[in-house]
Amino acid sequence: MNTASVSTSSLSVSERVKAVTAALIVGIALVYTTGFAASTNVHNAAHDTRHGLAFPCH
Repeated sequence: MNTASVSTSSLSVSERVKAVTAALIVGIALVYTTGFAASTNVHNAAHDTRHGLAFPCH
């Protein structure tokens, strides 16, 4: 048995909410950070994602 893996059924509701909240914060931070990046390569890497989220980039 692998002790490093945790089944989702053993997580409490508050632990799931914390995990989802953390994922959302990290995801939003990545999208908005790349939106204001000066590098053209970084900007273009997230271009379609930002448009999909209605983030104005140009």
